[in-house]
Amino acid sequence: MTAVASKAAKRGTKGQTGPKPASSRASRFTLASPHPWIAAVLLALVTIGVYLPVHGHPFFTMDDEQYVVNNAHLRGGFAETVGWAFTTYDLANWHPVTWLSHAADVHLFQLDPAGHHDVNLLFHVINALLLLWVLQRATGKLGRSFMVAALFALHPVNVETVAWIAERKTLLSMMFFLLALGAYRWYAQKPQVGRYAVVAILYALGLMAKPQIITFPFVLLLWDYWPLERFAFRRSPALRFSLFAPRQKDAGRSGEKRIAKSEQRSSGDKRFLWLVLEKVPLFVLSLGSAVMTMRAQGQAGAMRYYPLSVRLSNAIVSYAHYIGNALWPTRLAVFYPHPELIAWRVGGSLLLLLGITALVLLRGNERYLAVGWFWFLGTLVPMIGIVQVGEQAMADRYAYVSLVGLFLMICWGLAQLAEQRRASRVWLVAPSCMVLIALAVLTHRQLSYWSNNVKLWSHMMTMTGGTYEVEENLGVALLESGQTAPAMEHFGRVTALVPASPAAIGRELAGYAAVAHLYLGANDQHTGHTAEAIAHYRKVLALAHDFTVENRGAKVPPVLIRMKAVALSNMGDAYFTLRDFPNAKSSYEAAAQLAPLTAHQWMGLGIAEQRAGDLHAAIEAYSRATRMQVSDVGFLLLAQALDESGRTQEAEAARQQARLITPDFNAAEQQVKDLVGR
Repeated sequence: MTAVASKAAKRGTKGQTGPKPASSRASRFTLASPHPWIAAVLLALVTIGVYLPVHGHPFFTMDDEQYVVNNAHLRGGFAETVGWAFTTYDLANWHPVTWLSHAADVHLFQLDPAGHHDVNLLFHVINALLLLWVLQRATGKLGRSFMVAALFALHPVNVETVAWIAERKTLLSMMFFLLALGAYRWYAQKPQVGRYAVVAILYALGLMAKPQIITFPFVLLLWDYWPLERFAFRRSPALRFSLFAPRQKDAGRSGEKRIAKSEQRSSGDKRFLWLVLEKVPLFVLSLGSAVMTMRAQGQAGAMRYYPLSVRLSNAIVSYAHYIGNALWPTRLAVFYPHPELIAWRVGGSLLLLLGITALVLLRGNERYLAVGWFWFLGTLVPMIGIVQVGEQAMADRYAYVSLVGLFLMICWGLAQLAEQRRASRVWLVAPSCMVLIALAVLTHRQLSYWSNNVKLWSHMMTMTGGTYEVEENLGVALLESGQTAPAMEHFGRVTALVPASPAAIGRELAGYAAVAHLYLGANDQHTGHTAEAIAHYRKVLALAHDFTVENRGAKVPPVLIRMKAVALSNMGDAYFTLRDFPNAKSSYEAAAQLAPLTAHQWMGLGIAEQRAGDLHAAIEAYSRATRMQVSDVGFLLLAQALDESGRTQEAEAARQQARLITPDFNAAEQQVKDLVGR
């Protein structure tokens, strides 16, 4: 890495000057020049004020439990947790930095959601401040940089990323992305191997938080073009315009670096080549991250193979939808199902994208337009769905990095237009304040939906209809709030959405359907409908089996393994209730191979073993049960099995333990006789 970086740096800077020091372009972030600090403090306070209600929000029903609440790995020892974080592909991702961040939160706040939410908000504020710092230092434009950072901080599209604890990965990756971008300007001022290493390390940390920033090397090439202006291609004589056209004299660009036309003609193309070579080590990191990500997604069976035509059409429509959400953020959703890809929608979206691209090319002298537009298009490529992961058509969280490009285009474009027309500053400040106030109000409203899981998923139902994700999460939220009957209705709708063909069931639907059947089975079992409960549990086992058959080589998702274990143990209880001890025994034994049994289930297995005549296995099961949970019935079951095997002294000791803890010894003995049938 160092050899390529050093050589590229030397050749790439020959005959050119690096970006001008910020001290010559704008005030530094120093106590001597307080204006940037005032802007930073104001930005932080407003962002915290708008997002403060998140402190009282609960864990979200989707992913938060898997990432944090039920993740035992986060509560292990330091070495154990670190080792697991760097080797696991759980939840179809390889993001060790994210896992370590969640582990730190669990050790600090346990399972109090307030602390986890506060840390998410802290990272969002840090990201807004970093964006302000990176833009101001690179361009020297404090006002425009502040507006871009404020739009980023207060835009309601970003509520999902901040309010969802499981989206810590997006916040962390953006933080390292911005730190690396800021460090790159420092490197570009004086290219050195040590400075390049800092950029590479920060980028690597970002990839280990979430690989969505995999296009970072391309962003650096845009950054080289503007605002750092480390290269410019000469204008083609056959064209009247060029994206990389040299700047014309522009009085409104005072204080910003211009590249001489003669130097541009002689060395622009060569310089660009060396700037590309300079990024080779970063491209290697991108490739490594892509391999790890595809491996994680593939092993988890998260890849969905929609036809290429569908993926491309959805990508075009999604780009247009992201632009719409940026400009008019009123119908935001946690889950966007694939839309009906009718011709006029795809065609209209394509014309919009081509039209904006043509405008950017025509305005080649305004480099910020090209940088902002291709930032938006490029950083969305990993999540746009050309390589489809999951069921969603798009997601608000995917735009956390990308919308910065649109904000940059808008803020710089309007400010430059005002300069050209010599408009009063009031005509910029007043509308800007009004826009920010409107966004803050919309963000506050969007944030209010996240204050309650039932409220959020009910709102999602009105936004996107009854998809299986919405139906199940609303059912879970209703169940947690004590509304069992309506919850079961929603779980039933999830199971009705499962296709008849196993090949059409993806990883996510398999997991959702398994959970729905499990809830339905548990409710039937609780209400005495034992046979119906067993039928639901068998559906869970069938879903896990079909997923394994249809996704050979893929790792069965952890949620399916957990649901299979719970279904088997619950089946053991159900068969025990029906006095079907052979099936109870086989169910308990199969469950024990996947997950630990409860004390109650070990007793059930012991009774089944004893009835089958295997006293040794029964004694082992009863012993496990009493070690896990002290109970008079457990000790008496153990005593009876020991008696039958001729171990009378041990049996008497077990009876003594039962006498010490029982409130009614005779009643406990009668219960044991009823259970064992003796």
